[in-house]
Amino acid sequence: MKTYTNTGNKDTRSGFGAGLTELGKTNENVVALCADLTGSLKMDEFKENHPDRFFQIGIAEANMIGIAAGMTIGGKIPFTGTFANFSTGRVYDQIRQSVAYSDKNVKICASHAGVTLGEDGATHQILEDIGLMKMLPGMTVINTCDYNQTKAATLAIAKHEGPVYLRFGRPKVSNFTPENGTFEIGKAVLLNEGTDVTIVATGHLVWEALLACEALEKDGISAEVINIHTIKPLDEEAIINSVKKTGCIVTAEEHNYLGGLGESVARTLSLNLPTPQEFVATEDTFGESGTPAQLMDKYGLNADAIIAKAKQVISRK
Repeated sequence: MKTYTNTGNKDTRSGFGAGLTELGKTNENVVALCADLTGSLKMDEFKENHPDRFFQIGIAEANMIGIAAGMTIGGKIPFTGTFANFSTGRVYDQIRQSVAYSDKNVKICASHAGVTLGEDGATHQILEDIGLMKMLPGMTVINTCDYNQTKAATLAIAKHEGPVYLRFGRPKVSNFTPENGTFEIGKAVLLNEGTDVTIVATGHLVWEALLACEALEKDGISAEVINIHTIKPLDEEAIINSVKKTGCIVTAEEHNYLGGLGESVARTLSLNLPTPQEFVATEDTFGESGTPAQLMDKYGLNADAIIAKAKQVISRK
């Protein structure tokens, strides 16, 4: 199997900050809006370098989305920043009406997604945001796996015409994708070829899928691992081609199994190639307070869970 090296743990939100900083230098139409969380979203450097293009809206997320939508009319490319819970649940009506329905070129950038927000607890740990956003017509939904990929995605969405939801996280996680790599919206990344089971993962679960793949290899199981960074539009061809070889699939995500990546994959397979599938995700529950590692373990969002589901789904072939 192909091996990957962690070049040093970094938080994906800092990848967003680095990408935004670079965009500030290269694209004068990029503007940034924040809802009183500049430091948490790593938007400080953009603010310092381009004070005339940074707008501190305060704790008024609905107003931030409305302002961003208006800015697109003048040709600006607004990047909004706050926690994922506030980026979606708190302002869903404004996103639906002013951004999605109106097809505005707004980039909704959301940090602290999932249970890895940690100690702030269930009220801040949104686990339904992917479902909320992927159901909006015309909305592109991206969930990146590490620092490098988040930076690349931030650069890529500035060139994409239309509304985008970019989801990333708070904790420092393994950084293993290529530095300064290209990011193609809607194109899955094949990380390891295999013949016995397909594992498609997104966000923080991609590294865990690689760890699971290594352990499964030792047990004589050949796993194909695919990084699904774009949940909408979904790379259906990559998924179908993989399960034609393996005959079964595990989906892994830091999100509720209802409405997430797993459901999108299940729909694709049910329409094209019905296949045994198992889900690694939260099971219709809210989170709770704890360290990111504790919560990932408690809710079964780790390599061990992926290994167990892989063996389970293989038995169903």
